[in-house]
Amino acid sequence: MRANSTTAENLDEFHAIGLKTLKRSLKTENDSIIAQIHESLAKWHAYNGLFSPDSVVYHAEKALAFHLKGDDQKKIADTYRSLSIDYLNTGQLDKAQEVLFKSIELYEDLNDDSGLGSAYRTLGVKFRVMEDYEKCIYYTNQAIPLLEKTENYDGLAIAQFNFIIGYGELGEYEKAYKATEDCLEIVRTKVPEQIFIPVRAYSYRGQVYTKAKDYDNALKDYLAAWELCKKHVGEERCATYRTEIGQIYLLQKNYEQALDHLLAGVNAYEDKEQNGIIQPYLDLAEAYIQLDDYENALFYKDKAYTNSKNLLEGKIENIESEMAIKYETEKKDEALASQAALIDQKSKTQTLFIVIASLLLVFLLSLLYFFSKSKKATRIIRAKNAENELLLKEIHHRVKNNLEMVKSLIALQSAQIEDPATKDAMIASQNRVQSMGIIHQKLYQGTNLGSIEMKDYFLNLSEGILDTFNAEDQVKIECAMDNLDLDVDTAVPIGLIVNELLTNALKYAFPKQQPGIIKISLKKDTQQNLKLMVRDNGVGKTNGLAPKGTGFGSQLVKLLTQQLNGTMIERNDQGTHIEFDFLIR
Repeated sequence: MRANSTTAENLDEFHAIGLKTLKRSLKTENDSIIAQIHESLAKWHAYNGLFSPDSVVYHAEKALAFHLKGDDQKKIADTYRSLSIDYLNTGQLDKAQEVLFKSIELYEDLNDDSGLGSAYRTLGVKFRVMEDYEKCIYYTNQAIPLLEKTENYDGLAIAQFNFIIGYGELGEYEKAYKATEDCLEIVRTKVPEQIFIPVRAYSYRGQVYTKAKDYDNALKDYLAAWELCKKHVGEERCATYRTEIGQIYLLQKNYEQALDHLLAGVNAYEDKEQNGIIQPYLDLAEAYIQLDDYENALFYKDKAYTNSKNLLEGKIENIESEMAIKYETEKKDEALASQAALIDQKSKTQTLFIVIASLLLVFLLSLLYFFSKSKKATRIIRAKNAENELLLKEIHHRVKNNLEMVKSLIALQSAQIEDPATKDAMIASQNRVQSMGIIHQKLYQGTNLGSIEMKDYFLNLSEGILDTFNAEDQVKIECAMDNLDLDVDTAVPIGLIVNELLTNALKYAFPKQQPGIIKISLKKDTQQNLKLMVRDNGVGKTNGLAPKGTGFGSQLVKLLTQQLNGTMIERNDQGTHIEFDFLIR
């Protein structure tokens, strides 16, 4: 791994370079260049998803402001249309409509059918978001002939989404089904590389079939969307589609299948930190109820209740905020207002209190109903808590024992192998199995069944690897870090990464029995992200040296880093210094 290590792209560094370039360009007073840099930053923010949508809008608005200083009407029209999409993504629907109509006016003056078709299609999306489905269909129909004329087949296929959802919500199901087939046909014959358009088309038609209570066809479409997505981008990234599949199985009273898909979908939403979900939690709770698992039913009902409560509190806060702003505005005109206006203001304030009181009453009634329905489940939980904890410890114990058996089998097999390369590969496999086994050992021995103390884990892992290479007297491994607890899903990949780096250092960093030190540290920064450092004082990496080994270790580290949304930087400074930043939130 040392000879062919790949440094992951440092996105924060790229962003810093972009801002420095922008700062230098401002001194040139070249409006066109400044606008292009703002456009690049907006697109980069949107593509990487590391910044808030507001930052995307900020740079897009700045780009428009500088384009407006020039006379390139085509560029201005394109920027208006692009900005409208950013406004849609941030829920600023009025602004989206305003800039879309400005782009349409310019495209008409320019006789730009391509831009005009795209603008009308986006306007259809705007009214779809507003749930004004008749206007959505009207503006999409305006876009279709223009998109066909300019052979914009990507846009033509995507435009069908407006028809699928619009006609479906209006109850015109046959038109919605036909729009799906039209979309699939366009992709098949014109743009077969656009593999994700059919995924969304199947998913949208599945929603229409569900609305029409045609559950068999809905299930077929949701399964088609999921399988197609899995085929092209991988199962993990497509798992959220499984909530739709689980919902249909639930409606069909196939509770085991429903539970399997709903769990996978909900876990995917949580991994993506989409914390506002309510219905998937309720569906999952219903599946558990039907399977007589009241403990898990209560757990997911509680999650749904929490999200619902937060949503309700947010609405109350918005009402209070809007009324407070309105009140303050009117207060400035108090001196000029008549007695009638003061009475009207009092009435509005009373209305505010009535609205808030009504919402709070609904909230309290919901709370009372929730707890009254949960008494039975609560009693069962209290009776089963001790039993569940014991069973979970037993599971970790058995997993650890099984991993020990696998490790022993590998060791037995490697003892009969003469080829050095194959023997090294077998030893590496032993260490990987050992790194996972230590985690399960810590889980069943500790008091917390959901997390691992990483410093103690690293020390145990280091002892095992030193023993494997018989290097206890040659190399010292130091772990300079505070105690840090991590969940199992995070601890396992980090443990495997450290295992690969320690193994690699012991194999290549200290030739000819050269003594040395390897230092490990892991800590959280102020944003709760993880920073891992592994450093040795060995011979370092030699430029131009051919890669050693099979390269499997390098690939494994790279994949595990991506799994944890991380970046890796490797430096040669009196040895090898490798740092990781993991975006764990």
